[in-house]
Amino acid sequence: MGRTRRASLITGLTAAVAVALAAGLYWFQPWKLWQDETVTESLPGTVVDVSRDPGAEPEESPSSSAPTGPVTVSSGDLISHEHPTTGTVRLVRLADGSQVIRLERLDTSNGPDLRVWLTDAPVKEGRAGWHVFDDGAHVSLGKLKGNKGSQNYPLPDGVDPSRYSSVTIWCDRFDVSFGAAALTDAGDTTATHGN
Repeated sequence: MGRTRRASLITGLTAAVAVALAAGLYWFQPWKLWQDETVTESLPGTVVDVSRDPGAEPEESPSSSAPTGPVTVSSGDLISHEHPTTGTVRLVRLADGSQVIRLERLDTSNGPDLRVWLTDAPVKEGRAGWHVFDDGAHVSLGKLKGNKGSQNYPLPDGVDPSRYSSVTIWCDRFDVSFGAAALTDAGDTTATHGN
């Protein structure tokens, strides 16, 4: 009877450890730290002729109906928080009046449930800045498309970007910022960068 009870206990413990391990792997997704996903999107409203020059900068779209090309309204450089993060963030007004947050030359770690948030929180260096972005107003612009490269995130209709002062790469699962940028007025500079 003792052997049967001991075998049942060992089987139960093994099953519990297996379930805990599976749950931990699902929750933390540690393999993502070694998986990079690069996304390279052109800025909407710009045209790149890669046949002419593969490293060329985009040109303004030759649309006669659009009064102006894309315009940078505000911008900032990403700083590292929970994970090393670099790149530039720009708020760009397109010729049709819509606006996008553009991440350029982004380089950060991959992780579970990463989002791009437009927020009203101040960007703070170091650990003091890791958890501030869900304290105030924020708008999720969607899942991070890739942890490297240049990518666009349209602002939803009705969002007034003047109410927000920063952008964060936010890990929604662990409520922590991977990196963030404070947005400062760019003086309406024509935006033709695309890399």
